[in-house]
Amino acid sequence: MTNGRPKQLRALGLLPPRALTLARKLGLVDLREMVEHGGGDRPAYAYCVYHAALLARWLGYEAISVIEFGVAGGNGLVALERLAAEISSATAVEIQVYGFDTGHGLPAPRDYRDLPYHWKQGFFEMDKHQLEQRLDRARLVLGDIEQTAGTFFSAHRPAPIGAVMHDFDLYSSTVAGLSMFDVDERYRLPRVYCYFDDIIGSEVELYNDFTGERLAIEEFNSAHDDKKLSKAYHLITRYPMRTWYHQIYVLHDFSHSRYNDFVSGDDQQLPLGPTTGWAARAAHALGAWTRSVGPGT
Repeated sequence: MTNGRPKQLRALGLLPPRALTLARKLGLVDLREMVEHGGGDRPAYAYCVYHAALLARWLGYEAISVIEFGVAGGNGLVALERLAAEISSATAVEIQVYGFDTGHGLPAPRDYRDLPYHWKQGFFEMDKHQLEQRLDRARLVLGDIEQTAGTFFSAHRPAPIGAVMHDFDLYSSTVAGLSMFDVDERYRLPRVYCYFDDIIGSEVELYNDFTGERLAIEEFNSAHDDKKLSKAYHLITRYPMRTWYHQIYVLHDFSHSRYNDFVSGDDQQLPLGPTTGWAARAAHALGAWTRSVGPGT
């Protein structure tokens, strides 16, 4: 925190998300602080895009792409475009935004794995004309994902994918979306931040490991030796807990030519000093966290 800010804002993690959002608007917290502590109307989106941009900068990429699978009415894509512009300005990484959707709502569920007791064909229909008037730079990719997943890269030549917001709802559509991680490595970062919207739910959805997005994740991992989707364990140990922490996964592309490139801090020595035990470990952890979170604005 900079000099002159209230001392109580050092405990940002204890503030409710709405208070963080207001503090950001008032200039009391910077972008990094808001992202790290879950402020804003789409905190999971902000987290994924921000850290994808930081990874790209550390690796020397000038641009990345971020994707929303399942645009529906467009509120998420509008928010993603706004976040991308702000994060791009803060990190000096160009961020391209793409939204995938049928354009006319959910397709018909195929079998039990698509949860037909919860989803219906035609849910979440888009007003394409109205949405396009709200968008500035984000581009819509409309059609059946089983077709657009195969034509997207040749048609758009996107920058490497750094973050994906998975909100296709259905197992079958999510499987098709995940197939985009199988194209040439030049189209993705070695680690891709992913948000899965439909893996928690309530007593109505009863999401489980054998249907929907959870099953798609499990099958992707089983089918790939060199690529794995893993939970963001560093998030689910944070206090206070936010529900969306459990919805963040990271694609690890172990065979990517840049996967092993060093991106951590260079100064990681632990010289013997007068302080030992928990205090030394806490000081080291604080230094590592300070290096990892990157710039604020």
